[in-house]
Amino acid sequence: MQHGPIEAGALCELRVEAENGGTAPWRTRGHEDGLFLSYHWLDERGNPIVWDGVRTALERVVAPGETLAQTMTARAPIPPGRYRLAVDLVEEHRFWVAELGVEQHEEPVDVLPRSAEPRVFGADPDAEWRAHAAALHAEGYAAVGGAVDGLRDHPAGGGRNPRFPHPLVCPSLLPPLEPNCEVEGLPAWRPEGDEPFMYDGRLILRPRSRSGRRSG
Repeated sequence: MQHGPIEAGALCELRVEAENGGTAPWRTRGHEDGLFLSYHWLDERGNPIVWDGVRTALERVVAPGETLAQTMTARAPIPPGRYRLAVDLVEEHRFWVAELGVEQHEEPVDVLPRSAEPRVFGADPDAEWRAHAAALHAEGYAAVGGAVDGLRDHPAGGGRNPRFPHPLVCPSLLPPLEPNCEVEGLPAWRPEGDEPFMYDGRLILRPRSRSGRRSG
């Protein structure tokens, strides 16, 4: 397996090779049908941290005795640290190939802090707010938001909530993310795909007025 630096919470590409040592061809038959490349993230004792990884369809049918060499997609775990990456094939809705006694490939991986430069939309937070948001981004979250003065659904207080049910208003986003909706005329980001996000009620913003000046 070959890969470049892997950052927490981010998508990465892995170059893998697998030989079909069985008697039946490997093939992906549809969106959720057939064999797919996938993976598990494990701790150093082999305990699963992320079990069901992103699925990557096979690029071609692999006959018995043939070797498949292709790129697959993975999303790194959160937070940064040392993990074991186990790559396997999965017959969707049926079994992982390793469950049939075929050894999966495992290797240690150092997952790095996420390093892209964030941009805050619709507000001008102070240095403490930016530092707190930057720490959450480094932990692996591509989108960070918090309490917004004047918005009932975004009250101050509480702590971290990775399942916040409302869009993040005046969010701090890593590229290539951009606001994808508005809340009361303010830029907002509604979670999409499997991009990790974090709401933290200890982050409190006064959004800019429509003239561009900071309110309050």
